Amino acid sequence: MTQIEYNHQVKEHYKALRGYALKLTQDPEDANDLVQETMLKAFNNKEKFQDGTNLKGWLYTIMKNIFINNYRRMVNGSVVNDDTENQYLLNHSGPSVKNEGDGRLVMTEVNEALDSLTDSLRTPFMMSYEGYKYEEIAKYLAVPLGTVKIRIHMARQKLKKMLSAYGTDNSYTVN
Repeated sequence: MTQIEYNHQVKEHYKALRGYALKLTQDPEDANDLVQETMLKAFNNKEKFQDGTNLKGWLYTIMKNIFINNYRRMVNGSVVNDDTENQYLLNHSGPSVKNEGDGRLVMTEVNEALDSLTDSLRTPFMMSYEGYKYEEIAKYLAVPLGTVKIRIHMARQKLKKMLSAYGTDNSYTVN
């Protein structure tokens, strides 16, 4: 693919990227910045894109990674150390000690729930979770599109049931 063709194809995904950026940032100005950074990174890294793969998925991954990196910079930059004898943390809204036990416990249970699914349910569910379209999953598994949809639905229902202890407050939702 030539550089011109690549640039044209990337530009065709602008509206979809803008929508995804708005969903991530919840702010129109930040969304514009995120789309611009994504487009710039995509144009500067054309050689890393492999022809025949999902360009839109690749662009979404770039955007998600930029968003996560910017968020981490913002969070890490909000802590100011005081050089006094007592070393107070200023402008820090979270706890000073991080306890990752709950998160590890949840992830252990989620992984166990995923492992308990049969391969026929787990494979399409994980492919969908990783961003593959239903049509791509159906082609890869060599099954009808309706079968893929049913299997993903069944996997979601079983996971919801197995992880019902975490409620529906969206902090532990598996989609």
